[in-house]
Amino acid sequence: HMRIHTGEKPYKCVCGYSCRQAGYLKIHMQTHTDEKLLQCNECVFKTTTAIYLKKHMRKPTGENLQKCSECDYSSTSVGNLKIHMLTHTDEKPFKCKCGYSCRQARYLKVHMLTHTGEEPLKCSECEYSTITSEYLKRHMRIHTGEKPYKCSECDYICARSGYLRIHMRTHGGQNLHKCDECNYTTPTLGVLKVHMRTHTGEK
Repeated sequence: HMRIHTGEKPYKCVCGYSCRQAGYLKIHMQTHTDEKLLQCNECVFKTTTAIYLKKHMRKPTGENLQKCSECDYSSTSVGNLKIHMLTHTDEKPFKCKCGYSCRQARYLKVHMLTHTGEEPLKCSECEYSTITSEYLKRHMRIHTGEKPYKCSECDYICARSGYLRIHMRTHGGQNLHKCDECNYTTPTLGVLKVHMRTHTGEK
């Protein structure tokens, strides 16, 4: 318990990750091997921890879903909903002295390492390097052409889960963001902002 107060993280991985408990390191090590011990009985979802599987299993039934008041987003996690709500306000509460700001603490943690120049994970195909195994795995899809996320309604496939979530809205007719100047609609607020420049002349 005292490590919470002292900040000591004695369990370390060669990639730079460190933690307070051996159990957390064991879970982390599976991200390097892609070993996923627990699988959903209803779909292809896999995870290393029982709690994540339990959260996933809530989704099909809608149990305890936290819903956004601005759009159709929902989550089983109150924390995820709070993070999502920042997309409607453009608020970025996590800030670095250099001027960088972001919506999530984990992104700030990643950013802080850019000041030290620490980039321990390197791509074997090009000069790309990163500080997280998640980003490296995502980057490698550029070289492999892997697109593991598939739409259940059509032939659409993509490399990132976020792209699939946006795509799925098109099947439900959920083009939530509408232009005030014309009939243009889009499922993403960022794309609408870019579109609005065609009316304002802003570059």
